[in-house]
This record gives sequence, structure tokens and C-alpha cells, in this order.
Amino acid sequence: MVKVFIGGSQSIRKLSASVIARITNVIERDFTVLVGDASGADRCVQQYLAEKGYANVIVFCTGRCRNNVGGWKTVVVSTTGGEKGFDYYALKDREMATEADYGFMVWDGRSKGTLNNVLNLLSENKRVLVFFSADESFHTIHNAKGLSAMLPKCGKRALAIFEERLSLAKRLSCFRET
Repeated sequence: MVKVFIGGSQSIRKLSASVIARITNVIERDFTVLVGDASGADRCVQQYLAEKGYANVIVFCTGRCRNNVGGWKTVVVSTTGGEKGFDYYALKDREMATEADYGFMVWDGRSKGTLNNVLNLLSENKRVLVFFSADESFHTIHNAKGLSAMLPKCGKRALAIFEERLSLAKRLSCFRET
């Protein structure tokens, strides 16, 4: 059974028609959807899947689930107790990247969490379809080169934040070596 990790930025409050078409394709192929419990894109994806009555969904949470619109099966990822903020919620995202066969991210170009998901999927040698919401373009990312080609769309300020918070250059260089 093919598993697709669908996620995205918390700033995303509505799915575009082209994103809905891709998710509909996932439904028609009866893929298992792995989705987080955050507000924004995660919740929008959950709402669409629930509206379609799609049952092949697993919601990943860290601690208590914040959103599970369809009452689907959950996987609660355990923590060591020392994580907080970004690192706390990134634990479930890391688990979804490990479990998934592919990724589909709806990205605003600013969310470090969504970029971290792309990096995690690439580190697992998995392809990621990225919908870049700012210009409504799709990018199939197979490797660091593909991700590097898309990153300039984010702007210098966002790139500086990604470097500071995610050690972006270092992580990308690791992919180039493999």
C-alpha cells in the first residue's frame, strides 16, 4: 500500500483547485494519507478528506492530537520530554517522512516546518511534490539540486532564516554527497 505524507504551511487556510485535484488523485488511487494535526494546511487537507468520506487516513500527533476532523486512526509520536516548540512538533513530521513513500507539501515559501519536511523526505531518498502557493506552481523534487532550484523563489530574508534555523546549506551539501 502506497503511503503519501501530505502537509504544509500553517498560513495556508484554503486549498487551491489544483491542490484539491492532486489530493483527489491520491483518493482515487486509494493511497494511505499520512497527515499531521496542525492548523493550516494539515487541517484543510483533513477537512477535504473528511468531506470526501475518505477513510484511508492516519493522523500523526505529538502528545495530544489538536485536529482529527475525520476521527481517523492516530499515531502519537513519543517524546523524550525535553523538546519544545518547533523541535517538539518536528518529531511527528520526521516519523511521517520515515513512514511515507512520497511527500506532497503545500508551501508558502516561508514555513521552516514545511521546508524541514521536504528535507526529511529527501534524506529518506523519497520524492516530494511541492505546491509553491505564492505563484501556484508545482515542483517535483528528487534531490538537493531540485530543491536548490526552487529556493530562490522564497527571497533572501526567508533563505537567511532557513539557514539560521535549519542549517540549510549543510543539509543540502549532505544530499549532494549521496
